[in-house]
Amino acid sequence: MGELGSYKCQQSSSAKLSCSHCVPAAVNSRATLCISLCTYSASESTGFGDELPGGWKKGNSFQPGLLLLGNHEWAAKNGREEHDKGVSEDGGTERVRFHQVIKCKAAVLWEANKPFSIEEVEVAPPKEHEVRVKIMATGICRSDDHVITGALVMPFPIILGHEAAGVVESVGQGVTSVKPGDKVIPLFVPQCGECKSCLNTKGNLCSKTDLATGAGLMPDGTTRFTCKGKAIYHFIGTSTFTEYTVLHESAVAKIDSAAPLEKVCLIGCGFSTGYGAALQTAKVEPGSTCAVFGLGGVGLSVIMGCKAAGAARIIAVDINSDKFAKAKELGATDCVNPKDFNKPIHQVLMDMTGEGVDYSFEVIGRTDTMTAALACCQCNYGVSVIVGVPPAAQNITFDPMLLFTGRSWKGSVFGGWKSKDAVPKLVADYMKKKFVLDPLITHTLTLAKINEGFDLLRTGKSIRSVLTF
Repeated sequence: MGELGSYKCQQSSSAKLSCSHCVPAAVNSRATLCISLCTYSASESTGFGDELPGGWKKGNSFQPGLLLLGNHEWAAKNGREEHDKGVSEDGGTERVRFHQVIKCKAAVLWEANKPFSIEEVEVAPPKEHEVRVKIMATGICRSDDHVITGALVMPFPIILGHEAAGVVESVGQGVTSVKPGDKVIPLFVPQCGECKSCLNTKGNLCSKTDLATGAGLMPDGTTRFTCKGKAIYHFIGTSTFTEYTVLHESAVAKIDSAAPLEKVCLIGCGFSTGYGAALQTAKVEPGSTCAVFGLGGVGLSVIMGCKAAGAARIIAVDINSDKFAKAKELGATDCVNPKDFNKPIHQVLMDMTGEGVDYSFEVIGRTDTMTAALACCQCNYGVSVIVGVPPAAQNITFDPMLLFTGRSWKGSVFGGWKSKDAVPKLVADYMKKKFVLDPLITHTLTLAKINEGFDLLRTGKSIRSVLTF
């Protein structure tokens, strides 16, 4: 066993550590000190005071769990490989930092149909295979609002937010895909690489996602957030309306270090969901006719996907005509407001196209528009895709003849992308100017103005509001 004074390392003997000094205050709440729980930083400034024999330093600001090691010898090669990330190799002082609870600001939703409250929360250190991320930018998505209204059932109190980008602050034991300092995008649809959906070329809805259960917990069944002594729930494994969050390693994707986080955060949900619904799920073909119901950030991204696929006609449908100019800017050829007609919208689209559209997309989350989107498709080979989050506890009643004749009805989560694989590639495509994101971002706000951002969403005055930290 390795040994720190009277505290024994619980790693195997291959991770030997020799040290003649011990600072008992440095041992955190764990009964034993396991060196595998450390992260190393050769560049981090400690700000500690008095230097002690053997390279220890301790001052008034010394916190439990923070050690500063001098020239200690690692005996085993594999122990070194596991623990020496960032350790100085020049014989100088090596710093070993045990993860600390971080206190930071977060927007907490204490109950449904109430405003967010900006609170100081405690964010626990990452556990095994977990990553703690400093959030730099996060978008306000309709799915977040569904939790507020009760359309999407989640436990309270909760920290919402799922469309974001940030920088890795620290990692837990066993994390290999990212390291502190990496730019990353959280993934509300993780990619474990082991479940049936991950292993199937046609699947992307990883079994580790919290979308289906809505438990509001990390994979180990616990939470990393506390506020005023109460546990705060996570939102679909991400929770990004906070300065710091903790994610499972399977729910974080490393991206280009040059990517502007206040832009590419949209790839964490809205853009990828819409763009992929057209390219991945529907597989829109060149020369086809498409109809898109709902012109929020996701709907506009569907239009961008249809255009990228070579669709000849893209019909944008929304009851807010103020959104039509942006839709045409991004590729829509026609814009239709159902309020302008005295007949059902599916019949309007049938009349416009002759026999119906080749592809339709419902990007609102209403059962009536879901059936209308299906009905407006060509009766034999039309494909309709549900992209909007369905409301809780509601069922759809429809004429089965709509499907019997040959139409296909599909759902799409995160655009059908295998998240951990696709997100870095989408960011790379953005950096290569293969698509734009700026037109989708209408407002940039601080976390303190989160309630204003949701008001803009509900009144139709914004496409995407991005909160920056």
